Amino acid sequence: MLASTLSELHNGFAWVVIIGNAMAGLWALGAHKMTALRSRALWWFTTLAQFTMFVQVALGVAMVNKEKLMFPQFHAFYGFVGIIAIAIIYSYRAQLKSKVYLLYGFGGLFIMGLGIRAMLVGQN
Repeated sequence: MLASTLSELHNGFAWVVIIGNAMAGLWALGAHKMTALRSRALWWFTTLAQFTMFVQVALGVAMVNKEKLMFPQFHAFYGFVGIIAIAIIYSYRAQLKSKVYLLYGFGGLFIMGLGIRAMLVGQN
């Protein structure tokens, strides 16, 4: 894969991470209030949205290794914090069973925020 294509893919896929996790977070918050929104599809969508963060970080690591470039100081930090946040959210699902929709709702919005922050830091 060409280095410029990998860079373009990484930059474009950032929107998939941000929008996907925002939608998953809002859906989960809505499901906390409205039981009609509670479905298996919510959990499949949330899993897919969170998986995009792993793909995005992998694309970034591949791009840095292929192009041997320096990235802004905190850009990679936000990506790896996103992965850690997903692990923490997943680990608390049993303890917060009664509030699982709030956990995944605010968690999805937090991951979205990390994506936005990484994108803003990466533009410098």
